[in-house]
Amino acid sequence: MLILASVFTVVPFVAVFVLAITPEGAQTIPQRLPDEVTLDNLSAVLSASSFLRWTLNSFVYSIVSVVVILLTAAMAGYAFARKRFPGSNALMWSFLATLMVPAQATLIPMFVLVSRMEGVNTFWGLIVPTLANSQAVFLMRQFIKGLPDDLFDAAKIDGAGEWTVFWRLVLPLTKPVLATLGIFVFLWHWNDFLWPLVIAQTDEMRTLTVGLSTLNAETVARARIMASAAISVIPCLVIFGVLQRYLVNSIATTGLKG
Repeated sequence: MLILASVFTVVPFVAVFVLAITPEGAQTIPQRLPDEVTLDNLSAVLSASSFLRWTLNSFVYSIVSVVVILLTAAMAGYAFARKRFPGSNALMWSFLATLMVPAQATLIPMFVLVSRMEGVNTFWGLIVPTLANSQAVFLMRQFIKGLPDDLFDAAKIDGAGEWTVFWRLVLPLTKPVLATLGIFVFLWHWNDFLWPLVIAQTDEMRTLTVGLSTLNAETVARARIMASAAISVIPCLVIFGVLQRYLVNSIATTGLKG
């Protein structure tokens, strides 16, 4: 079953890369494999200024969001897991309740709010509304809550302050879950389509997903579109390859405590 599922998952990606290196107009899959390959489609896409701008926007949108979300989620998770203050549980569960609200339901109010603050066609208007990630906070809280209490007691006995405990104890111990969240958050923002489509109304502020969708409405060769799609997948593969070790460690240590 896993082999069958892998085939259905991998075949579309293989088809995209094959079409990307196929000369325009040549007969290719699904009928047959191409008789010759070319890199003209890839070079044409990489030399296009619009594509480079869209890629830069996607990198800024994804990387800044990953850094801010991981930092704030780690801080909030540490506070909810290790600090006792009035209404902490009610606040946590109220925060989690936002997961039940579809993003489409808040799209129009969010756009109105950002537009009144003159955030349309700006990076902050693109990034800031997506930074409140309750799922990331919940996962960080659960992971930090499972850390041994003796570590925190020892740090307090040694005179460590809250910032010292957070930076030198919590963050190093949460590297596996941070890497896992980093992969998911990066992929979510890299592939995000709806919010960038609404907030980025000029060609210079479009992300890669929105920019590629506009190519279908233009007279752009199919091979060029496939080449653009193939290049857009590469950053995701690189990020996953770099952080795969931490992802495996996170899965391997799930359920362990003490």
